[in-house]
Amino acid sequence: MAGFIAPHEAARLIPEGATVMFGGFMGCGSAHAVISELVKLGTCGLTVICNDGSMPNGPDGNDFYGVAGLIHNKQVKKLIASHVGLNPEVAEQMNAGSLEVELIPQGSLAEMIRAGGAGLGGVLTPTGLGTVVQDAAHVHSIVEVDGKKYLLERPLRADFAVINGYMIDKAGNVWYKGTTRNFNAVMATAADHVIAEAEHICEIGGIEPENVVTPGILVDYVAFKEA
Repeated sequence: MAGFIAPHEAARLIPEGATVMFGGFMGCGSAHAVISELVKLGTCGLTVICNDGSMPNGPDGNDFYGVAGLIHNKQVKKLIASHVGLNPEVAEQMNAGSLEVELIPQGSLAEMIRAGGAGLGGVLTPTGLGTVVQDAAHVHSIVEVDGKKYLLERPLRADFAVINGYMIDKAGNVWYKGTTRNFNAVMATAADHVIAEAEHICEIGGIEPENVVTPGILVDYVAFKEA
């Protein structure tokens, strides 16, 4: 059964130097309360796996939306992501040598996380073959299958996955609203510890069984602002 804690307690669970997956797509579906508390703590040396670097300004009117706050605060030593163009600080820190950035095609990133969660040895894909991608650290080798070449990409796992769910019941079962599901569901399978931030809490049974996307057995902690 998942433990229910406040966002500031959840942030304290993540130590310096940890590898952390953050759900979200340009901040949509990100665990904003936990990320904000992590920024306040100043936990450094993080390796962050996420879709993007989010944005300097978000739709909520705040500066440094989502993981952009961690990047701005220079708490991230390595960023593994697909799209960073909307956050100029990523390029600035990368060019200054203070941030290591590993770019992975978005579909490949999702599949590498899925492989990590499923215990698979890697992902075969033609995406990136013959480009600079094939020389990246996440590529194990080039493999030929039935006369066609593929990149064998390593699976991705993390120490923590910090996800966000629109509705979470008291057993930790998660339902995502609309496109906020994005990377959250797959990341919940690929980390040693899963922290799920809840927009709303309901009783067990408040989510129809067929609507549960991430089962509570995968969730270690539920972070809720009223906890």
